[in-house]
Amino acid sequence: MQTRTLGTTGPQTSALGLGCMGMSALYGDADRAESLATVHAALDAGITLLDTGDFYGMGHNELLINEALRTAPAGAREKALLSVKFGALRTVEGGFTGYDGRPAAVKNFAAYSLQRLGADHIDIYRIARLDPDVPVEETVGAIAELVEAGHVRHIGLSEVGAETLRRAAAVAPVSDLQIEYSLISRGIEQEILPTARELGIGITAYGVLSRGLISGHFSRDRQLAANDFRGMSPRFQGANLDHNLSLVEALRKIAEQKGVSVAQTAIAWVLAQGEDIVPLIGARTRERLSEALGAVDVTLDAGDLAAVEQAVPAGAAAGDRYPANQMAHLDSER
Repeated sequence: MQTRTLGTTGPQTSALGLGCMGMSALYGDADRAESLATVHAALDAGITLLDTGDFYGMGHNELLINEALRTAPAGAREKALLSVKFGALRTVEGGFTGYDGRPAAVKNFAAYSLQRLGADHIDIYRIARLDPDVPVEETVGAIAELVEAGHVRHIGLSEVGAETLRRAAAVAPVSDLQIEYSLISRGIEQEILPTARELGIGITAYGVLSRGLISGHFSRDRQLAANDFRGMSPRFQGANLDHNLSLVEALRKIAEQKGVSVAQTAIAWVLAQGEDIVPLIGARTRERLSEALGAVDVTLDAGDLAAVEQAVPAGAAAGDRYPANQMAHLDSER
């Protein structure tokens, strides 16, 4: 497995990270045994970065990772890096009611995560969305105190804009910004990515397959489970879906010419955007993981990148990446 370093102050990690959210929430029911086997397979393949959130399944995902690490070979377990998001407020029914970035809340969230993970530290800790009622300096300052106490190793951020990134970096070193980045989600290229690079902050890119939309496996007639949030996602709706799947077919032609899959091409494109970017793959099964891992060996030369750009130009996607009520929580979209 190739390695990359998260920014100028962050840890060295595998070139691909494993996003674990789908093993607990938002994509329909998951198979627990297969989820554990997939984490083990990822560790065995050299993936070191495991990304989770304390609100993924309301703690379920952290407990799942705890079990996966406890039952993994010691060598793999010791190399694992835990990236944890916090701050989302939930209801008993599973709804989201906002975010809490107050310093006391930050330390409370961390205490619970450490217990669920069975860990003595969190490698990268970040608020999932900016709390509009709390200055980012206060939230980052609280994480910095956790770093000083040895409970956290590195400070991360998630879905914040360039101005917020600058304010946060002025308080303490920030290793990376976790943000959606894919062939059809390229908003960071205008201001956020250049600012991150100026500040020496790495990017952990989630949604590199746009929640399966550009994986090459999603079809127009696919029936989504009631607890699959893609059923409410604008990009998966009606004419938007038809348009977006036409982009996938254009990408498929390029992939077939190279003898690789659509998913591998899409992941390889993100990898090719810079050594400071680590794509997070949201594989829930060993089969999908194996396919995604193959992207590391796909080389896109200048001609390939030009062909991909022509097939799926920036801004080509139809529909926002989240429903309107969730878009309102994204500091990165303001």
